[in-house]
Amino acid sequence: MDAAKSFSFPFEDPDWLSKLGLGALISMIPILNFAWTGYLVDIIRSVMNNDGDVLSTWDDLGKKFNEGLILFGAWIVYASPILIAFCLPLGLIASSGLISGNSDMQDIGRILTEAEGVLFYCLLCVFILYALVLSIIYPVILVSFAREGTFASCFKLRQALDMIRNNTTGFFTAWVLSLAATIGTGLLIGFINLVVGWIPCIGWIVGLVLTLASGVYSTAVYAHLFGQFGRAAFAGDQLIPAG
Repeated sequence: MDAAKSFSFPFEDPDWLSKLGLGALISMIPILNFAWTGYLVDIIRSVMNNDGDVLSTWDDLGKKFNEGLILFGAWIVYASPILIAFCLPLGLIASSGLISGNSDMQDIGRILTEAEGVLFYCLLCVFILYALVLSIIYPVILVSFAREGTFASCFKLRQALDMIRNNTTGFFTAWVLSLAATIGTGLLIGFINLVVGWIPCIGWIVGLVLTLASGVYSTAVYAHLFGQFGRAAFAGDQLIPAG
């Protein structure tokens, strides 16, 4: 894996400023920002296809939007166990509130209130663990989707686990480096914001621009890293064309 290439490739494209700038604007707009997820997939697909280390264009915005929408739907499915699980303590809160209003059942209400706290912290631990698992599975889902382009491809968990098992070093190299890119750029931009943030208006605008820039840059690095992983995992396979 060429890690250095993943960090430098966004700036090797002569049109990097316009492509990433447009991406930053699109990522800020609700609903339309699904297209930014589709753009990420397009970078992964381009790297997997060996189409050159350049940023994707925005020519086919509709396709990128549709692919981002499909992935959002898949995310809802994956997140649904947590969403449903957190309905349980909410139900207990409502029940304990009703029961506490009845003087004859205050002891039961007190027990339910204590149970709410225990259940909340248990669910929080499960949520953190589940989020960690998703952070590992999600990039492989993106790779599978980049290869097949279907909603069903987002749920081929056995294939995803096989990809990780058969390419463990490449996967965790990409995972760690993408995390480092996100944290590193975040810390750098945070420091710059501290320096310029005291300047009224101009400092705030610079801070916002740099925050958006760091987000799109780290996302592009993330996509390139896992594009390399996907290229190794599906070496020799034919992919759908990149946009």
